[in-house]
Amino acid sequence: MVCPFCNADDTAVIDSRRNTEGSSIRRRRKCPKCNSRFTTYEKTEIELIVEKRSGNLEEFQIEKLEKGIKNAFGGQDITEKQLKSFVDNICNEIKGNRKKVKSDFIGEKVLKHLKEFNEVAYLRYASVYKDFSDASDFEKEVAEFN
Repeated sequence: MVCPFCNADDTAVIDSRRNTEGSSIRRRRKCPKCNSRFTTYEKTEIELIVEKRSGNLEEFQIEKLEKGIKNAFGGQDITEKQLKSFVDNICNEIKGNRKKVKSDFIGEKVLKHLKEFNEVAYLRYASVYKDFSDASDFEKEVAEFN
């Protein structure tokens, strides 16, 4: 790791810790040249291929997942921290040891988490994911909550 202060080529790790969700590692570093200390975060990339309903394949994009979940909440309150935690939990479930996953699998995981967290967001997401065509589709989904 290059020192951000003096651009020395090599720095020493003096402390490493996992974050509470386990999705990244926080490392405290020290530069032997200028003695500056700084923090870095390491996060694994999900190298995952998504098979769409059409059969097309595309690389998993966490931004699309975040956007879909954020849209499901509409104008309702969800903090950035809650959203990040929500997305991290879903990513941890879908990545596993897989290299390829169907988009339906991702959608079902999102619905499962939304159902436990916020019924309105669940219904908004379900209406797009399940392609609701009229009010009766909403009524059927609401009936499942009871």
